[in-house]
Amino acid sequence: QVQLVESGGGSVQAGGSLTLSCAASGITASGINFSNTGVGWYRQAPGQQRDLVAQFTTPSATNYVDSVKGRFTISRDNAKNTVSLQMSSLKPEDTAIYYCYVDYWDTRTYQTRRTWGQGSQVTVSS
Repeated sequence: QVQLVESGGGSVQAGGSLTLSCAASGITASGINFSNTGVGWYRQAPGQQRDLVAQFTTPSATNYVDSVKGRFTISRDNAKNTVSLQMSSLKPEDTAIYYCYVDYWDTRTYQTRRTWGQGSQVTVSS
C-alpha cells in the first residue's frame, strides 16, 4: 500500500522560506517505478477548495500556478521516492494546509490511483 508522509510545515514571517518534503513508502513493494509517477502539491486555505500549487507533468517537466511562479520550486528524488516544495518570499496569502500527492498505475486494479499526504500547515504572518 502506497503511503505519503509529509514534513517541514511551520510558521514564518512574510518574506521567509520553508521547504516541505513528502516521502512515499510502499512504492517498491507495490511494483511501482517512482520516476514514472505523477507527483505534486496542492494547498487548501480555510474555507477554500483544494487548489494545485505545483506538479511534475512528466517525469521532468514542471507546472506551477501563476501566484507561486518564481517563488516556489518543486523537485523530486526518484532514488529516495521523495518530492519537495521549496517556498521562498512567502506571503500571508500562501497560508494554507499543503498536501502532496502521487498518481500511479495500480497493477492490482488496472486503474490510476492517487494517494495524498496527511497535510502540512504553513502559516505566513505579515
